[in-house]
Amino acid sequence: MIKVEGITKLYPKDNDRTKWKETNKIRGIKDVTFQVNQGEVFGFLGPNGAGKTTMIRHLMGFIKPDAGFAQIKGLDCWKNSLAVKAIVSYLPGEMNFLEQMSGLEFLNLMSGMHGDRPIYQKRRDVLSERLDLNLKQPIKKMSKGMKQKLGIIYALMLDSEVLILDEPTSGLDPLMQKVFVDLVLKEKCQGKTIFISSHLFPEVERTCDRVGIIRDGKLAAVEDIQKLRQAQHRTFDITVEDEGQVQLLRERGLAIVAVKGTGLSVKVQGDLNPLLSGLAQVNVKEFSQKTTELEEAFMHFYEGEGRF
Repeated sequence: MIKVEGITKLYPKDNDRTKWKETNKIRGIKDVTFQVNQGEVFGFLGPNGAGKTTMIRHLMGFIKPDAGFAQIKGLDCWKNSLAVKAIVSYLPGEMNFLEQMSGLEFLNLMSGMHGDRPIYQKRRDVLSERLDLNLKQPIKKMSKGMKQKLGIIYALMLDSEVLILDEPTSGLDPLMQKVFVDLVLKEKCQGKTIFISSHLFPEVERTCDRVGIIRDGKLAAVEDIQKLRQAQHRTFDITVEDEGQVQLLRERGLAIVAVKGTGLSVKVQGDLNPLLSGLAQVNVKEFSQKTTELEEAFMHFYEGEGRF
C-alpha cells in the first residue's frame, strides 16, 4: 500500500547550500527505502530530529524529494498529491486550529471538505464519546490534550484507507493513550493501513506489526516487532522449592543473574529450551517473565553511538 524507494531530501544546517561540500553539515533523510503492506500497522521510530516528519511530508506530497519516490496505492505522492490526499487521513505532529470555532464546527468544516458523507458524523460521535471530548467547547479553551483528541477524531472519522499519524498521542494522559491504542487496533481489524511516527516505545510496541528505525536521516533497520524483541534477552523470575534446586539450575549452565533464597532471575537470549529443560527437573513454585521493553531492543541499533 505504501512504497518508498530511495527517498532523499537534504537541507544545509546553516541554510547556505553553497557550503554543503565545504562543511558537509546537512540534515534530512538519505536513501530511505521501505514498504508497508495493506492492513499493516507500521511504526516509524526514532529520536527527535531523525527525519520522521520529513518522511511524512514526502508521503503527503508536501515536499519534492531530491531523489527517489514515494507511492501510496500506486500513486506518486508528489506527482499525484491530490489523489493521494483523497485516500489518506493525516494527523500532523503539530496541529493549527481555527481557534474561534468549537470542536463540532471544526469537524463539520472538515467533513464538508471531504464530501460530508453520513458515516463521518456517525464515526465522529462514536470517537468523541470514546475519547471523552465535549465537541461544543470552543477550541481556544481546549488544553493541548483536548486538541490532540480533536485531531485524532478528525483523522479517524474520515474512514480513509490509509492513516498517517505523526506523534499521535502527544499530550494525552495514560488512559487516553490506551483508548488510542484500542482505536488503532480496531482500524487495523477493518483492513486499514496505518503509518505511525513516534518516539514512544509502549505506543509502538502495542500497535505495530513492524517498525522502521531511523537515525540521522538513515534507515537503520526494518524489523518485525516480535523479532526485534527476541533479538534481545528476556528475563524470567523463578521461585523453586528449596536452595538445593537453585543449585541444580546453576549446574545446568543457565545465565542466572540474581539469587535470593529460593528465588532466582534467569536471562535467556534466543532458544528457551535449555531453561524449560532445567525447570522440568525442579519443583517450580512461581514463574513470571519480565516484559522486554522495545526501547532496549531499539537501543541495540545505536550501540557505540551514544544514547539520545
